[in-house]
Amino acid sequence: MSIEAKLLHLQAIQNLLAPYRYLYCVDLEATCDEVGESESPRRLAVLPDQMETIEIVDEFQRFVRPQINPVLTDFCKQLTSIQQADVDGAGTYVEVGQELAAFIARYPNAAWASWGDYDARQLERDAGFAACPSLLEGLPHFNARKWHAGLYDNRTKGLMQTVESLGLEWQGTYHRGIDDARNVASIVIEMLG
Repeated sequence: MSIEAKLLHLQAIQNLLAPYRYLYCVDLEATCDEVGESESPRRLAVLPDQMETIEIVDEFQRFVRPQINPVLTDFCKQLTSIQQADVDGAGTYVEVGQELAAFIARYPNAAWASWGDYDARQLERDAGFAACPSLLEGLPHFNARKWHAGLYDNRTKGLMQTVESLGLEWQGTYHRGIDDARNVASIVIEMLG
């Protein structure tokens, strides 16, 4: 990709963001399960279409108590480092949504970005389970992973690989929402800076 094409892509991103005062960098963690290579075959305890958000973050961070599969699988606890006690004492999706709405009200005129589209789809899935609007409904969503691929003319990478490829220092624990959101923010700042 030529320098001119990259500059045009960067200008297009900046034009998309121009109407907004704030850009929330969001990362969710959800209930999940996987059969390990060394495990005997078994039925998944959490089916992909039943995944529920268990951590919502920006510098707003709350755990969310899952309703369909309230007991976290060992795989989920290992992947996210979120423990059962964290979600047992947490609010529901609707309750956390009310807290998030109060947080968002303090920073109006905002859009949000995530690394890929998973987080937007997961919020929609959770809203369906809870029979309520998505927690970030009405706010435009941007896919920072696509921005990066367009600017650096390469195949999209995982979040940690991208942080490392940009020469940035990884912050925190991989697959912890608050840490992943901070790393997405550092990538966005690097790309737009």
